[in-house]
Amino acid sequence: MTFHQQIRPHEIGFDLDGVIADTAAAFIRIACEQYNYCSFSLEDITSFELEGCIDMPVDLVDSIFKGIIADSLAAGLQPMQGAMDVLTDLSEHHPITIITARHLRQPVVDWLAKYFPRDVSRHFNLIATSDHDDKLRYIQDRKLKYFVDDRAETCKMLADGNITALVYSHPWNRNGHGLPVVNNWQEIRELLLLDKL
Repeated sequence: MTFHQQIRPHEIGFDLDGVIADTAAAFIRIACEQYNYCSFSLEDITSFELEGCIDMPVDLVDSIFKGIIADSLAAGLQPMQGAMDVLTDLSEHHPITIITARHLRQPVVDWLAKYFPRDVSRHFNLIATSDHDDKLRYIQDRKLKYFVDDRAETCKMLADGNITALVYSHPWNRNGHGLPVVNNWQEIRELLLLDKL
């Protein structure tokens, strides 16, 4: 479902992995370069639980993700295309809330500091919940009305809590959830109408 409503900068928050950070691309690259699992692409990842859709041992999947989480810089994690530009522009209007299910906060702080100028990264309000299902209370505490996440189950839970959840489209979340979708950061920019503020 396409979303067309205008969003004010202080009303929106963002997930990290799969929204700001291209975690799937990092996973695919590491799986191939370091472990010689090179036979799958992004389109093959049709479930948030990777072990159900790609032929890799579960412990190896876990190990790669743990490495990305423990040291995102060493893992070569890159921003999603367009994220840096939009978030930089957004930071000129309001602090940016990032709520991640990661349990380690410092690797994210280090990663944001590398990819965003200091005058931008100091505007990030970063929350690490350690739980995909524990974002709603932080969103409500900050009086956000909108949240962008790539996990459809999280978005459904937020919608049940009266948050307008926008699903950042990926192959693993295209299963008829009926929620509003954004396909890229250009679409997010258009919703924010930054050029008109």
